[in-house]
Amino acid sequence: MTAPADRPVDWPKVRLHVVTGKGGTGKSTVAAALALALASSGRNVLLCEVEGRQGIARMFDVDPLPYEERRIAKGAPDEDGRAGQVHALHIDPESALLEYLAMYYKLGRAGKALDRFGAIDFATTVAPGVRDVLLTGKVYEAVQRPRRSDRRSEAITYDAVVLDAPPTGRICQFLGVNSELAGLAKVGPIKSQADKVMELLRSPRTAVHLVTILEEMPVQETSDGIAELRAAGLPVGGIVVNLVRPQALSPAALAQVREEAVDPTTVTSDLSRARVDVDAALVESLLAEAREHAVRRHLEDEQRELVAAEGLPTYELPRIAGGIDQGALLELAQLLRNQGMA
Repeated sequence: MTAPADRPVDWPKVRLHVVTGKGGTGKSTVAAALALALASSGRNVLLCEVEGRQGIARMFDVDPLPYEERRIAKGAPDEDGRAGQVHALHIDPESALLEYLAMYYKLGRAGKALDRFGAIDFATTVAPGVRDVLLTGKVYEAVQRPRRSDRRSEAITYDAVVLDAPPTGRICQFLGVNSELAGLAKVGPIKSQADKVMELLRSPRTAVHLVTILEEMPVQETSDGIAELRAAGLPVGGIVVNLVRPQALSPAALAQVREEAVDPTTVTSDLSRARVDVDAALVESLLAEAREHAVRRHLEDEQRELVAAEGLPTYELPRIAGGIDQGALLELAQLLRNQGMA
């Protein structure tokens, strides 16, 4: 697939790309591919995960990530040979809380003392919403990080941040937790921070992309998620249709197979001309597999129409037979770039 030379990018003003989707749709793979796609033309990208699964480390075949930004890959070079860097960050709520206490309350060693007494674990597991507040707060800090003139500073300024977010069923609660917190804390630094995070999440600098596959339940959950995001005032991005099967047969051929209108003698003749040892059992088995494929494709086409009816930019990624490694991610990243997502 080759994009026109003047193919516009769909999200030129977005700094924070939130990627969500129903479990099993490959949202983490899509988030990683999107980060690589964005890391072109010398751009620096931060890929964040918040669910504690170390999925980034597995996909990029690196050691488990600490609470520290680490360079893990280069993006595919553009036409001028420029390629940016992809850094990764595994955000855990305990480390985020210690950082928050140090930044806003100057606790420093006192914060570490709280950790030894178990107060950090208590706050992040018992207090409602605290975990999500800390996770989104760290993402906010990475997006808002100012460009520094001091070259001695170790802080990296990113052109884009990609967040491998919780699944669709929890995404509005996750992104909206700061709104609830701002309503509870009427004044002070907590309210100020919560308001700033929500301002970013509801701004044109953020886009929430949804990943689906062409099956009924994931497509329905995607539709429900879009409605919930819009109701919450959160900016909906595009839909990535993942794990798309090859489309080797034409619609006419698929209809013929599905309606069992294929003449077995024709199949036998074609196989014989190809010097394949053929018998009736083989032909029957091939026709049965073809019918199953045709029915599956028909169902997928119905779901594709439902996805298109959402009226959002839509991108398709193929099912990769050999599994997901960095080479496969680069291939998917190029497809996203060709389709204008990055």
